[in-house]
Amino acid sequence: MFPMLPVNIKLAVRSLNRNRMRTLLTMLGIIIGVAAVLTMVALGTGARASVEGEVSSAGTNIIFVRSGNYTRGGDAVGIVSGKGAATTLVAGDADAIVAGVSGIKALSPGVSLRTFISSGDARSFSRVQGIAANFATIYSWNMNSGRMLDPAAPQPEAIVGSTLAATMFGADADPVGKTIQVRDVSYTIVGVTDGQAEDHAEVLFVPWQVLQQSMGQSHLETLTIAADKAGESSRIASEVSTILRKRHGIEGTPSEGYLAGQGGIGGTPDDFTVETQAAQALTQGLYTPAAAFALANLPKLDEVTLEEMSDTLDRASDTMTALLASIAGVSLIVGGIGIMNIMLVSITERTREIGLRMAAGARSGDVALQFLIEAVTLSMVGGLIGLVLGLLSAQLIGWSLGWPATVSIGAMLLAIGIAALVGLVFGSYPARRASLLDPIEALRTE
Repeated sequence: MFPMLPVNIKLAVRSLNRNRMRTLLTMLGIIIGVAAVLTMVALGTGARASVEGEVSSAGTNIIFVRSGNYTRGGDAVGIVSGKGAATTLVAGDADAIVAGVSGIKALSPGVSLRTFISSGDARSFSRVQGIAANFATIYSWNMNSGRMLDPAAPQPEAIVGSTLAATMFGADADPVGKTIQVRDVSYTIVGVTDGQAEDHAEVLFVPWQVLQQSMGQSHLETLTIAADKAGESSRIASEVSTILRKRHGIEGTPSEGYLAGQGGIGGTPDDFTVETQAAQALTQGLYTPAAAFALANLPKLDEVTLEEMSDTLDRASDTMTALLASIAGVSLIVGGIGIMNIMLVSITERTREIGLRMAAGARSGDVALQFLIEAVTLSMVGGLIGLVLGLLSAQLIGWSLGWPATVSIGAMLLAIGIAALVGLVFGSYPARRASLLDPIEALRTE
């Protein structure tokens, strides 16, 4: 289809190589435009993924119900006196919540104590937490080894946090299958968790019914609830509060603020506390500054779904992308105009050369193709240089700010494609001008 294509490519490359400095300066606009876009895309994508991952891992869909009415003041946590005794939650409350509230993914009753645990000669004063088997579902645990608790197991089982496992059995040992003693109960270790949430790495987890019985108590300390969707957390918390107030015979209106576990005035104090983990994480400073800033500016934190947060981040990202696209677009247009101007100058300088090619039998289409190849080559090489510089600058800036910098293969290919398109568009006019030269007049040019 293009029998002269190899010749045209060779001539185009030779012409560009002949004026290297001019070629580099001509590509500068393309280089800056592509590098700027890729740098900001890489930083924006990485920062967005980091914030979303952190918020998701912090458990925006998790709701805590604690026995007693808790109030927070700075780092202090206390129980409000009066009806707020810490022995009010029972197993029947958990059953009533599961039966009466929709949108619950999992619910785990909980009891805990700090006591000495032992295995052979190893002893440790640690926290032992009684949980249901679905506790791992609530926190999306990753098991370093073994499995989760089996509620139908004939003998008591335990899950040990990774840090506690290293303390009791050594850093390189696998404790699965070994026994561990808590008070007068012997548990078989069936799994080791990585303990991503809170301080779970330093905890021994056992069935809540077994621990409750060994402690000689009938009440629960906590109910940990996972909503199907984070956006349902506020509704579920409210319905849980209503059910518990009815079951516990609490009349009147709740004290304002108690539902969020923040204290409050007026109304009738509850004998329990309902709190979302998202709000707790924010008030306790568990998010990084970037994530905390994003969440703190949302009016109803516990009503925010990850999808809604993603939409908010998308809008912010789209605004920034539009601004950067405008800047990059101007840079690319300037680069394209530069290419067009240089090509027009090149035609003037090479008029006699063009005439000689036409006199030797080259068609006007061959001449146009040569100059079009030169323009596209300028743009694509500039795009490749901009791509490399953009990725390097994104990594450098991301490293200095502590942000990840990621960019997809599709974005890189799109950048190169746009650069090639700029060369094609702005090189078309000079190519046409060159092809329309009269060979006789061209040969007369000195």
